[in-house]
Amino acid sequence: MNHVRIGLVVPSSNVTVETEMPAILSRHPQASFSFHASRMRMAKVSPEQLAAMNAQRERCILELGDASPDVILYACLVALMAAGPGEHQRVEGLVAEQLATGGAEARVRSSAGALVEGLQALSARRIALITPYMRPLAEKVVAYLEAEGFEVADWRALEVEDNREVGCIPGDRVMEAARSLDLTDVDALVISACVQMPSLSLVEAAEQELGLPVLSAATAGAYSILRAADLPVDIPGAGSLLRADSLQPAT
Repeated sequence: MNHVRIGLVVPSSNVTVETEMPAILSRHPQASFSFHASRMRMAKVSPEQLAAMNAQRERCILELGDASPDVILYACLVALMAAGPGEHQRVEGLVAEQLATGGAEARVRSSAGALVEGLQALSARRIALITPYMRPLAEKVVAYLEAEGFEVADWRALEVEDNREVGCIPGDRVMEAARSLDLTDVDALVISACVQMPSLSLVEAAEQELGLPVLSAATAGAYSILRAADLPVDIPGAGSLLRADSLQPAT
């Protein structure tokens, strides 16, 4: 069985990604995974704290490089999307350069890029999404996805600024927001555009109830990790994206 070592760059207040990502990937039939995190200080999801958090990236990558990970995931979606279109490509490139300078060869992914990759793999063009963010940041996420070529037909912002509280948003509140969306002719629903907002228990149930592909920042991150590690996408109970071997790879 293959073993994959995953490095995670995580906001200090995140309590979800290190729970959901292992829970998803532990279901993989052909590989085992270990997870190694370095944290960046951030408590409130505000432009100022996101910028200060991003400034800690190089230290985190230096620390993770010492563990020789196979794949590194920059696990904060809004931190990159708030910086403007194309930021995930720029940051993934900078991280790869830093690793190469230190002699490491980890493949680099980000939650922001993984969501784009996952939507492309589902051949989704018209989408809906739910975010936990305050409305101005949610608008930046919408604009980012539109700049990537998606039409955002409808969206909701739950307007929770404290990142610790984002990790406690109940699934019932998320599902209520999902049911309020206009899903007419929508190709896919992003039920959680944030790796801190819990989603794993919602994805499969929402697909069955709403009748369309449902993904989250967490399931997209898992998809991107599997692609980076050259592993088949074959994970039950986590939505269409993770049953995606019959779909077209993201371009």
